Amino acid sequence: MIKKISILFPLWAVLFSIISYFNPNLVVGFKSWIIPLLILIMFCMGVTLKISDFKRVLKRPKIIALTVFLQFLIMPLAAFIISKLFNLSDELLVGMVLVGAVSGGTASNVIAYLAKADVALSITMTVVSTLLSILVTPYLTLLYVGQTVPVPALDMLFSIFKLVFMPVVAGLIINQIFDKYIKEKHDIFALLSIVSIVFIIGIIIGINQEKVSSLALSLMLSIALHNIIGLVGGFYITKLLGFEKKECKTVAIEVGMQNSGLAVVLAMKYFTALSALPGAIFSIWHNISGSIIAGIWAKQED
Repeated sequence: MIKKISILFPLWAVLFSIISYFNPNLVVGFKSWIIPLLILIMFCMGVTLKISDFKRVLKRPKIIALTVFLQFLIMPLAAFIISKLFNLSDELLVGMVLVGAVSGGTASNVIAYLAKADVALSITMTVVSTLLSILVTPYLTLLYVGQTVPVPALDMLFSIFKLVFMPVVAGLIINQIFDKYIKEKHDIFALLSIVSIVFIIGIIIGINQEKVSSLALSLMLSIALHNIIGLVGGFYITKLLGFEKKECKTVAIEVGMQNSGLAVVLAMKYFTALSALPGAIFSIWHNISGSIIAGIWAKQED
C-alpha cells in the first residue's frame, strides 16, 4: 500500500497544488515549516544509506563522474539560457538557476526503479551530487546570476551544509547502528519524504497564488524544456560515449531530475518567494515526466 501511494506522488503533488492555489490560507501559515521539512527529507535519504553504498563510487568512477559533470554543466546552463529566451524576470531567473545548480533529487531513485534502470547506481549518483552540491551549488548560482542579483555564496554554502550534509550523515549513522530495525521500514521513510515535498510545493503555490496564473504558461514551458534538455542530454551524451542503455537511462534520470526542494528553500532564505516558484513547479513536472518516461522504458528491451 505504501509503495502504491509513493508511486502516485505526481498525482498527490498536483492535487495538493490545486487545493493550495484555491485555498492559500490553508498553507501560507506553514511557511516556517519549509526548512524543517527539507531537513526531514534529507534525513530520510540518509536513513536509507549505508557506508557500503559509498564504496560503489570506487567501483564505477567513470560513469559517476560523467553524471555529476553533466548535471552541473547542463542543468544550470540550460536554466540560464531558457530564462533569457523566455524573458523571465530576474526573480524567476534566480529560481530557474537554483533548480539547475542543485544536486539530483531523491525521486530519481524511484523513477530509476520504475524505468528498470540501475537503481544502485542512481542512489550512488544522488549521494555524490548531493555532497558535492554543498560547494558547487552556491558558486554556480554566483556564476550565473551574480551579475544580476547579490548572491551570498558563502552563507549559502553553510546553509546547504546544515540542510543537506548534517541530516544525511545523521540518517546514515542511525541506519548503520540500527540497520536490522530500519531495513524493513525504508518505504515509510520514502513516504515521509513524499508527504514533505508535497507540502512544501503546496506552501510555495499558496504564497505565490496571485502571481501563478499570470506566470503559468511561460514558466511551465521553461520548466518543461529545462527538464527535457536534462533527460535527453543525459541519455544521448552517455550513449555517444559508448555506455550501455541501462546506464544511459540512469544518467538521463539523474541529470533531468533535481533536488527542487533544496532550490525552494535556498530561494526562500536568500532571495524571494517568487524565486521559489520554479522549484515548486519543477518538482511536480519532473515527477510527471519521469513517470511517463519510466513507463515507456520499462516496456522496452535494453
